Amino acid sequence: MREQHLFKWRHFETAIILLCVRWYLRYALSYRDLEEMMRERGLQVDHTTIYRWVQRYAPELEKRCRPHLKTTSDSWRVDETYVNVKGVWMYLYRAVDSQGNTLEFHLSTTRDTQAAQRFLGKALNASHTSIPRVITVDKNAAYPKALNELNAARAVPASCELRQSKYLNNLVEQDHRFIKRLVKPGMGFFSFETAWRTLQGYEVMHTMRKGQVQKVDKGDSLSQAAFIARLFGAVA
Repeated sequence: MREQHLFKWRHFETAIILLCVRWYLRYALSYRDLEEMMRERGLQVDHTTIYRWVQRYAPELEKRCRPHLKTTSDSWRVDETYVNVKGVWMYLYRAVDSQGNTLEFHLSTTRDTQAAQRFLGKALNASHTSIPRVITVDKNAAYPKALNELNAARAVPASCELRQSKYLNNLVEQDHRFIKRLVKPGMGFFSFETAWRTLQGYEVMHTMRKGQVQKVDKGDSLSQAAFIARLFGAVA
């Protein structure tokens, strides 16, 4: 009943909706690109409709996927990248482990100690992350202050090492490229809320692509599509 309510009053089948959402979040496409692709398949779907689908189902996809993520390692790489929201640059905090697996992400209007602390706290509380043995960051002065606050609150063990190294942080900086490539066709976002909803979808599809979902092989688009269909109680 819950799945039926989730797609209630939609004029298209659940499988079509999930296909459009999945393709938009996985590939560097604009909403108009998808509108044209659907038209070639005999489906008249307006690009604004696809936009509404992404806004509705991307956060739901990310929430449902989280319990199925594999456990990550205890060596963290943390960094932030820039995202344009209504002409203003905002900060997407991201972290990966030593194998390049996504740990956590967080969109913030500021780049300061409070934002870094909120992000690290979110990563520590994620169900699929291990307690960090070492956290590698760049030379941003906010991170040592944020970790000191978390140490004082006993949120991280005192033995956790904070390592400031631009070279060792190349792994997460390279990982930013996938997200930036997806953001480019849309030429930025029109509000913080729409940016956050879309980024949640980008990130969860990125974790699938990297093989972080249990029983879903890396690079296997068919098993990814089947997994998403199962999450929503649909037929792949």
